Amino acid sequence: MSLMLKLLSILLLLNSFAYASNIRDKVEDFLDDKFMENPRLKSVDVKISDVVPLTQLKGWNAYIVDVQAYLKTKPKRIIKQRMIWFSNGRIITKELTDMSGGESLTDLVKPPFKDAYYTKENLIFGNVDAKHKVAIFSDPLCPFCKGFVPGALSYMKKYPKRFAVYYYHFPLERLHPASVHLVKAAAAAELQGHKNVVEKLYNVHVNPNERNVAKIVEAFNKAEGTHLTPKDLNTPAVIKQVNRDLDTANAVMVSGTPTIYLDGKVDNTKKKYLKAE
Repeated sequence: MSLMLKLLSILLLLNSFAYASNIRDKVEDFLDDKFMENPRLKSVDVKISDVVPLTQLKGWNAYIVDVQAYLKTKPKRIIKQRMIWFSNGRIITKELTDMSGGESLTDLVKPPFKDAYYTKENLIFGNVDAKHKVAIFSDPLCPFCKGFVPGALSYMKKYPKRFAVYYYHFPLERLHPASVHLVKAAAAAELQGHKNVVEKLYNVHVNPNERNVAKIVEAFNKAEGTHLTPKDLNTPAVIKQVNRDLDTANAVMVSGTPTIYLDGKVDNTKKKYLKAE
């Protein structure tokens, strides 16, 4: 290759890097401005952690975005969320679906479920060295969770050598405010040594919109046979456990409930565990 061609190749490469960098900055600025339209936010910080080129769409990239938002509340609250956006530098969208198979492109670029996320605190039953690892993210007041999780847990509990089941609290505060306090109560009960807490959690009868902590704790105690007080829900150990679950959900970009992983891969059908041997 001649010197002129080499210089031209280098120039084109540098231009492509500059173009990609410009799009990255453009996406960050756009999302920053868009999120700040929310009157509940005091400030927001948007950072792109990774860029994944889409083989299905030439010139399009998937942007894995980390958002840290500060709410206008006292005491100050911070919301951390990881999400995926798609852009070609001119158009930006949250969802893209492959029409040939109906598959969401979001699922193709989500971060993997790492071995480090399988902690002893999250193992609710089954042997650690079981053939299959199952991770379940759930909100106990979510109607879809109520229809899926109890049955799935009951089935997998029968096969401790086949399934190691890990459960992660993922309360959907905007939809079910009471679930935030309910999962804290579950964590508190587990830390006190109570058994089968998660299984009984779906028998708690409380209004999903209830905000009175005393009433939520009373309903929890009735279903679980515990004697918790509202103070038990806010110990450092409880907060640490709940936050660890939320951090794991954020890391793998769980956005809804129930979400189930089988052997590290998300199962959108939620039925693959039935065929596992």
